[in-house]
Amino acid sequence: MTTNQTKTLTRLAILAALSVVLGYFLKLPTPTGMVTLLDVGIFFTAIRFGKREGAIVGGVTGFLIDLISGYPQWMFFSLLIHGAQGYLAGLKGKFQILGLVLASLVMVAGYAIVSAIILGHGWGAALTEILPNFSQNLVGMILGYTLHRLVPQKW
Repeated sequence: MTTNQTKTLTRLAILAALSVVLGYFLKLPTPTGMVTLLDVGIFFTAIRFGKREGAIVGGVTGFLIDLISGYPQWMFFSLLIHGAQGYLAGLKGKFQILGLVLASLVMVAGYAIVSAIILGHGWGAALTEILPNFSQNLVGMILGYTLHRLVPQKW
């Protein structure tokens, strides 16, 4: 493994760990799960480093936060949903705004579909989660972008 790969892996591990801390200690329970600040870390990573890194931090963070928070039934769904969210949020150039919008849509729609169909909570419970999940994305996007602007580029 080269020095650059080691630095990248270490950086992603630190970002995932910090995102798990944000998600675990700052959460609000909801009827079908929880609302957290883990999206701050996902959006920061995706905006700063790109789609691959955003997908890694998003997937790992979503998986781990569900595991330690007592929602193991969501772990693999969160791995896929937050991984896709991080990937799309990491699109660059003229696709960046589209990527951020799609990242939010994938997260909100993904959890609504899983909640309604696969886990059998019905569309009523799924619909009540749309606004909190959208809010979680919006806050995560704003704070993630703000951190991107405040953290020195060397890091």
